[in-house]
Amino acid sequence: MAKTTHQTPTPARALLVIDQPTLAGVVELALNHGTCTTRVAANAQQAANVLKEWQPQLAVIDMDVGEAELIERLEQGRPRAERVPVIALTRRGDLKTKLEAFERGVDDILTMPFAPEELVARALAVMRRSYGEIGVLTPALKVGELEIDILHRCVRTGGHELQLTSLEQNLLYLLAANAGKLLKRDEILDYLWGPDYAAESNVIDRHIRNLRAKLQNDWKHPRYIETVPGQGYRFMPTSGGSAGMLKSS
Repeated sequence: MAKTTHQTPTPARALLVIDQPTLAGVVELALNHGTCTTRVAANAQQAANVLKEWQPQLAVIDMDVGEAELIERLEQGRPRAERVPVIALTRRGDLKTKLEAFERGVDDILTMPFAPEELVARALAVMRRSYGEIGVLTPALKVGELEIDILHRCVRTGGHELQLTSLEQNLLYLLAANAGKLLKRDEILDYLWGPDYAAESNVIDRHIRNLRAKLQNDWKHPRYIETVPGQGYRFMPTSGGSAGMLKSS
């Protein structure tokens, strides 16, 4: 039964305790689809300051960033009915890790890499259980003519829907979530497949090339994805915009 002893504002406030900017960008953008406003803390001390000053209604915690201490802080001095619900992120998907996380008090756990829409769905479910009524999800974000719909897993440009694979969808979302920032190949590889994946040397370049072709994006005159020679790729706004102009529609 959902707890209704306290109400959450719309959108809710979500604390993200994540020390990797690339991952934080994806989580932040996913939860900003009308569901949550977010603040990012890179460590336990920063998280403690945000907890005190901002009083979030949800926490998303990378389990590699001192999660046990953080969960204790989230519950400290609060009645059980008013504790902050927690979604944990982990790179270890084994049963022991998950059971230990639930034993420590997390409400849900998600193994990386994950699809952004799965995080949104789990966040909505956790907040619904904790607060009852929640805000309305805004599924699509726009960058110029490019529209990314997280709910229906589709991308549209110029009014036409593009046929992207699941991997291409996640790659585009990763790039768009970090608009204006250089993403190195290793960062992209780690996010999409995880740190233990043994990939061929050109796997990222091949998927970028395929994505560009579907976006009708010429690498010599990039509209969305810029190549930084010898380093990686950067998501660029369309003409007339600037980095970070991602907005819900």
